[in-house]
Amino acid sequence: MKKILLLASLMFFGAITPTFAISEPPYNKELPKGGIQEAPLKEDIYIDNDTYKLYKKVSKDDKIIQALEIMKGGLSDYSRRAILGENLTGRPIKVEFRDLSLLNEAYKDFDALGWKQKNQLYIFINQKHYDAPKEALAAVLSHEAIHQDELNSINEETYCWTLEAAVWTHFTEKEPNLENINHPLVVRENTIKRLFIKGDYTDKYVRKSVMSNAGYQTLPSRSPGFEDESL
Repeated sequence: MKKILLLASLMFFGAITPTFAISEPPYNKELPKGGIQEAPLKEDIYIDNDTYKLYKKVSKDDKIIQALEIMKGGLSDYSRRAILGENLTGRPIKVEFRDLSLLNEAYKDFDALGWKQKNQLYIFINQKHYDAPKEALAAVLSHEAIHQDELNSINEETYCWTLEAAVWTHFTEKEPNLENINHPLVVRENTIKRLFIKGDYTDKYVRKSVMSNAGYQTLPSRSPGFEDESL
């Protein structure tokens, strides 16, 4: 049976919307729509043949492969390795752009959706983000790859959103112009970055956003791997 692991999205006015670990969609929520602006992409980055072959087990799309490559060796390296197969299934997570409305009309405006079928994990990124900068895609993948089962919690969501914010902050510190790109996925990343920085580079305000969100009200405080009361 297919199970939804994640329904991750961010409203354009700045509030985090929920990520779920459930078997059925919890509600139909109309999200605001926005025009997609062309995002300037840099030249392709060099990837050696052996690494490229590993990435091709994850995705056939070079935009996703480039996002995976820039995750190497940094804050998002754990997520990169999880996507490559170091996860609870022991298999590479399949990643692709997709029209999410084909899965369910209610999902059409979500940024990303995690899916599990039998023992295979998938991450579907909304096809409207195909032209997003690879750094924004890498930040989203860093978040999504942490969720590897049907269990979820406030601690887990807080960790995932904070990691995403930290990854984006790292990229924008290296290349400040990234946060000026007119793209919905950049809006999402800039919003959680502001929460991260407001909390002095901790999860303080990210956690408050997670805990106050109606979509997370039924989540337990802890889940496997996220039991620490200090998280």
